[in-house]
Amino acid sequence: MNTPVNTNIIKRYEGNPILTRKDVPYPVETVHNAGVVKIGERYLMLFRAHRRNGRSIIGLAESSDGFHFQVNPQPFMTPSKEGVFSAYEEYGVEDPRICEVEGEYLITYSAYSRYGVRVGLARTEDFKKVERVALITQVDYRNVVIFPKRFNGYYLRLDRPHSGISPWSIWLSYSPDLIHWGNSQILMKPLKYHWDELKIGPGATPFATSQGWLHIYHGCFQTMRGAIYRLGVVLHDLEEPSRIRGVADEWILQPEDPWELTGYVPNVVFCCGAVPEEDGTVKIYWGGADQVLCVGTAKIEDLIDLCLRRSRPPL
Repeated sequence: MNTPVNTNIIKRYEGNPILTRKDVPYPVETVHNAGVVKIGERYLMLFRAHRRNGRSIIGLAESSDGFHFQVNPQPFMTPSKEGVFSAYEEYGVEDPRICEVEGEYLITYSAYSRYGVRVGLARTEDFKKVERVALITQVDYRNVVIFPKRFNGYYLRLDRPHSGISPWSIWLSYSPDLIHWGNSQILMKPLKYHWDELKIGPGATPFATSQGWLHIYHGCFQTMRGAIYRLGVVLHDLEEPSRIRGVADEWILQPEDPWELTGYVPNVVFCCGAVPEEDGTVKIYWGGADQVLCVGTAKIEDLIDLCLRRSRPPL
């Protein structure tokens, strides 16, 4: 028998939004879509911001509690002016995700140019110096997140290729070296006349639990007033992430606060970062209306329960 729906599965932080353009010490018009990682007792955030020419850069902010962030004086990444990256980052770098693997921090980001959008990979050890590694997709890919461990020697990632034939879906790909990716397979598709029926895409870096890898993703529904972006959750098998144990049938967050309903892109909550805590909760970070940054907390066991007890088919 179905259990009652927990409509407050994510508790919004009462101090939202936690970052706006006014908190940035250099000229930007938006602050949104941030990857976040916790190192010891320190939270490091990489956020997307639009410059006043409309093109995106990536900023860095730090916090001791995960709620109050101080933005560094200079951007962390701006479009490259050198080598192959300069051609494919011409229009901006966007939507970073952070993944810690074997002592280094991998950063995936969308690289925009006149040729379309590709996904770039960078690495850092200290968030002071950053090294671009490679462009790891062809054109028309976004939202790549890498699992924070290897499986039988392979790196795994979730990605979202664009397609005009099938609704935009979530795929899984493998790599021996982080540069060459293949053996791709589809994992999840939007469900017809469902809250995520228009398109779905990877969100935050998956994190391990006793029941599997939890992944916060985004889904989109088309209405007469335009598209609404919401957040959902899926549980992957701990040893074989290509096996999905459950996809929550209900969304876990939708636009409700004024800064989510109105802004640069109205009716959007969009997640690129989630930090599990030792007390069994997870901090979930999302962009509101592509203009501000917000955070909320959820009990990990509630998210797992939603995936296992109130599930819908992944395909």
